[in-house]
Amino acid sequence: MKNIVFENVKKAYGKNVVVEDLCMEVKEGERLILLGPSGCGKSTTLRMIAGLENVTAGNLWMRDQVVNDVPCGERGVSMVFQNYALFPHMSVKNNIIYGLKAHKMDENEINARLKEVLKMLELEGLEDRKPKELSGGQRQRVALARAVVKRADYFLLDEPLSNLDAQLRMRARKELVKIHEMYHPTLVYVTHDQIEAMTVGDRIALMYRGKMEMLDTPSHVYNRPASVFCAKFIGSPSMNIVEAEYHNGALVIGKQKVELPGIWQRIAAQCPSGLLYAGVRPEHVMMSRTPQERSIEGVVRYVEDYGNRYGVYIQVEGDKNELIAIREGEIPQPGEKVYIHVETEKLHLFERGTEKSLGYPEMVIRAQEKLAVPKLEKAIAQ
Repeated sequence: MKNIVFENVKKAYGKNVVVEDLCMEVKEGERLILLGPSGCGKSTTLRMIAGLENVTAGNLWMRDQVVNDVPCGERGVSMVFQNYALFPHMSVKNNIIYGLKAHKMDENEINARLKEVLKMLELEGLEDRKPKELSGGQRQRVALARAVVKRADYFLLDEPLSNLDAQLRMRARKELVKIHEMYHPTLVYVTHDQIEAMTVGDRIALMYRGKMEMLDTPSHVYNRPASVFCAKFIGSPSMNIVEAEYHNGALVIGKQKVELPGIWQRIAAQCPSGLLYAGVRPEHVMMSRTPQERSIEGVVRYVEDYGNRYGVYIQVEGDKNELIAIREGEIPQPGEKVYIHVETEKLHLFERGTEKSLGYPEMVIRAQEKLAVPKLEKAIAQ
């Protein structure tokens, strides 16, 4: 099994805890993205896999063995660094094959692998150049080639595209996925860029302050966030979060009420205090000039022009509750009164104290089905 398992792993520098109680499995052959803001512990986590950082507590498993004390060179990993870390005095060719020569691989095999990666990453004709003679995109491809040529079981990347412009980043993302589909290594990719995370990853591990906030598919991280942090970190513009209270089957936002369907009432009732955050993505906010079912009133404060669409900022019940709605075509003007409403399946509810999600209707339905199966089996047996 070429998987990676973190078992209650902690990394600390003295009293400064960088990664705390990390429990996670990276499945064999998957593309896992470590995503989060600067300082959240994602690069430290990657470096622990590579063996560049020691584990302070807990166990790190690779190939079903604890590797806490296994040296970096014996872990079977290849790594691409944020600054590329190319040898400035070596040619492109020698940079790429340096690791293979260090392991005394057969010369014919080295040449065959070199030829393959040069063609794959469009580096043919650049073999004799030094890094200073290359563009940023070319250096990035050399760093990738050096990692790919090893054909290691584990492919680790630490923000490898952060120094590239938008067009090159897009091309490089496609190249990375293509490389993975050819060799199927277990790939762990560190980034703070949500677009990279959503497009490259099979799953996303979202980290915050050294802890795992959520580990799931890109679709679930976006559509079913586990916390307020997850909801706001993913998406541009980020999810609207407003303060609300739950009373007698309704969400109360300021002095306005929104009646909830029965299944959402059951979800909201899980919060004993009734103090909630209600969330909705900007693209799911609908506006009208007349009241609609489950709508609340607001005033347009500002409009941003994105070229093919508009961001409409709406003030609702005080300074803390400002929403942004994504709109195409006709837009209201600043100062205009509007009514906003949301389809309930696009709603998100979080407990205000913990900022954790209270769940979603499909979770309630699945729980009901699990409870119903034993009852049905018992009834059949009788």
